[in-house]
Amino acid sequence: MEQQIAEALEVLRRGGIILYPTDTVWGIGCDATNEAAVARIYSLKKSENKKSMLVLVDRIEQVARYIRRVPQVAWELFDVADTPLTLILPGGAGVAPNLIPDEGTLAIRVPKHEFCQRLIHRLGHPLVSTSANISGEPTPATFDAITEEIRNGVDWVAPRLCEGTPTGRASSIIKLGESGEVQIIRD
Repeated sequence: MEQQIAEALEVLRRGGIILYPTDTVWGIGCDATNEAAVARIYSLKKSENKKSMLVLVDRIEQVARYIRRVPQVAWELFDVADTPLTLILPGGAGVAPNLIPDEGTLAIRVPKHEFCQRLIHRLGHPLVSTSANISGEPTPATFDAITEEIRNGVDWVAPRLCEGTPTGRASSIIKLGESGEVQIIRD
């Protein structure tokens, strides 16, 4: 797996986009601090919906680097989550501006996936994650369900040996407000 991480890092560091496995489904990603790379993902997905993108960090402590003031309940939710959980938090910062919706939030997740964690750690930045499909089409649950258009539209595709055992289902999403309001977006 070390060679695959090195290959992915080379692509990410030069502003490329990758197709890679997570603990949920396969995702399209790039360095979350690279505005041009983020724009390429929007173009590939045929969408400008900033709410369709999230960022992955390698450990919970990293959340505070990209959220100005993390609500206390966020730490508790990350701590008790026993299935993949994305939190939409107020005060997104430190990533490409085109990742942050008008309301200033940032969707963030800590994947329990060896390839992702090692890649993000080595990259030193969050990794964009969005489902590997054209906007409006169904989220592919497996690699085989990813269209050729998506596979051919990225600069690097992770080999299946990096896949692990994904759930085949997108993460739950909870949005937290600045005053601790909780809204379940996707169960």
